[in-house]
Amino acid sequence: MENARRLKILGDILGWDDEKAREEFAWLRMMASIKFDEYRDFLPGMRFFENLAAWLQQFETLDERLEAYRFLREELIYVSSSEMQRLVELLYPCHIQRYLIKRIAQKLKIPKYMVQVDPKARDEFKRLRRRTLVMGLSDGARIDILRHSTVGILSNEQFVLQTQVDHFKWADLRKDLRKEKDQGKEALFDVIYLVDDFMGSGSSFLRLEEDRWKGKLCKFLDSLRDAEEKEGKIVSAEWALCVHHYLAMKESAAGVPQKELDARACQKNGVVLEQASRYTFGAQIDSAVRIVKDDPKRKELLALTEKYYSTKVETKHTEIGGTKGIKLGYGSCGLPIVLHHNTPNNSLPLIWADEEAGPHKGEEQREVRALFRRRQRHSESQA
Repeated sequence: MENARRLKILGDILGWDDEKAREEFAWLRMMASIKFDEYRDFLPGMRFFENLAAWLQQFETLDERLEAYRFLREELIYVSSSEMQRLVELLYPCHIQRYLIKRIAQKLKIPKYMVQVDPKARDEFKRLRRRTLVMGLSDGARIDILRHSTVGILSNEQFVLQTQVDHFKWADLRKDLRKEKDQGKEALFDVIYLVDDFMGSGSSFLRLEEDRWKGKLCKFLDSLRDAEEKEGKIVSAEWALCVHHYLAMKESAAGVPQKELDARACQKNGVVLEQASRYTFGAQIDSAVRIVKDDPKRKELLALTEKYYSTKVETKHTEIGGTKGIKLGYGSCGLPIVLHHNTPNNSLPLIWADEEAGPHKGEEQREVRALFRRRQRHSESQA
């Protein structure tokens, strides 16, 4: 879409005069070039301006369109690929390395600053570093970037793309560890890092559902328990489970480490964890950005979330969040957040829902268009 045509279309949609149109278009063009155009789930032949025009035109009145644009301009948080890459690259030096140094310092009873200069401590650190595994909880873990950023520090055999691996893979990982000349034939893993991109409500990681523990943590524990039952010990008696999210809501981060919860989940899944899990975060977003029900300062925005909503986005998986409907996102998190590779379902469906008009669950639903269309991990046939 040519710039002049874009300017005219947006000006007509939003009722801007020429001066206002030029001012806003300058901002939009800048944001599109440095952030918005890179979004991975735009349809072929579509980029930000085309999506913006289509998204705005679904709103029936000028006031609604202006409020939707205000939301984009003032409240939307877009995490770009370069920003996320930086958070990935900081995982090893700012979290993994510091934790390993702390463990060695405690073991040898020396100050942390001595670990890298004392020969014995340095050798212990290198051995512990090799006995560390990094496992991805989802595609968002960006294991590819982690590998590239730790070349010469961690080996390829220390990275696993997912946590649900069979016992043969666990045995291969242990075999590779024991091949290292400084590890020995009985070497086991001492540290396992579970890595993911974003924590919204935290329920997808661990939740208690009808007296059963479920979530990504449990799937990992099931995999590890199965491997140890079939292949023998994989982790040492003093092994540590570390969980890292590149980005999290401050409110969710404050709720962990859930020492009692994850200890009970481990016990229920037959895995011994002698020490509490360690939770870290690359960056935290203040909970003040959340859009919450009955907020008097956001009446117009909340009205849009009510009116421009389709129940077609609801599935049995969204019901786990504990709310009726997800007009404010999964678990009513009300997040105005978009990640460059996908939009979390904790964010407002107003941002990501893309559904055709039609009946669903016995009621007629309106068509809704997405600004940043979400790629759903779970879907259901429509009825």
